[in-house]
Amino acid sequence: MNPTSDDAATVRFTPGGLLFVVTGPSGAGKGTLVERLMKARPACRFSVSSTTRPRREGEVEGVQYEFVTPDEFEKRIEEGHFLEWADVHGKFYGTPVRFVEDGVRQGRVVVLDVDVQGGASVRRARPDAVSVFIYPPSLASLRARLVGRGTDSPEVIEVRLANAPGELAQYVHYDYVIVNDDVETAAARLIAIVDAERSRVKRMRAERP
Repeated sequence: MNPTSDDAATVRFTPGGLLFVVTGPSGAGKGTLVERLMKARPACRFSVSSTTRPRREGEVEGVQYEFVTPDEFEKRIEEGHFLEWADVHGKFYGTPVRFVEDGVRQGRVVVLDVDVQGGASVRRARPDAVSVFIYPPSLASLRARLVGRGTDSPEVIEVRLANAPGELAQYVHYDYVIVNDDVETAAARLIAIVDAERSRVKRMRAERP
């Protein structure tokens, strides 16, 4: 639609849906930032991934993750249930494809909080996805966050830290990068990216009442 000056004010614009991928190394704080985003923007829908890792204290089935057995996960792989899946430190994680497709079709912002490997898989499967890399201010801060959250053994933490430099190098393949040196500032930037992407002309549907 190409409205004239007389009727431009009567045109209503409805933003279309999009797939919004947030990734970064474990301990970068992407989960906290995604929580802030979800509270600030009701149009966002969080995609609950399936995983074979044990449930951590405070996690709720179907909220942070859907916890399944390795056999069930493999069955779902064979059935084509996942948009992407990955083996991360010996545990499987996967994104359900139907939830993503339905949400985008309904005009929602479907938000994925995935590890760096999963982020790469999603970008290959869905080149139209908007991707954001959450970058820690330093490796020392990354270590402090991993230790401070108290969810991983010292051995697991060392594995995550050993993998971190290679994961951090992947930021160049993403649309945006946010250095999480201050939670409030980083969350505001993440929200601003969603707002800007929803305002892109290519995603807008123009209608006259």
